[in-house]
Amino acid sequence: MAWTWRYETGTGSAVAGVHGESFPTQADAETWIGENWRDLLEAGVEQVVLLENERAVYGPTSLHSR
Repeated sequence: MAWTWRYETGTGSAVAGVHGESFPTQADAETWIGENWRDLLEAGVEQVVLLENERAVYGPTSLHSR
C-alpha cells in the first residue's frame, strides 16, 4: 500500500512543479502534511487529497484552515 498526497489549487487543478512522496502508512502521510503544509501553501498548493494507491481516501482539505 502506498499513501500519497495530491496537491491542488483552490479549484482542484493540479499544482505544477510540486512532487509528492510516498508513505508506508496513512499516519505517516498525515504527520508529514502536518509538518509541511506551510511550505506547500507557499508553493501554491491550496488543498490536498489523500490517496491510498490511486483511490481518494479523503479531501480535498484546505491548507488555509490549518
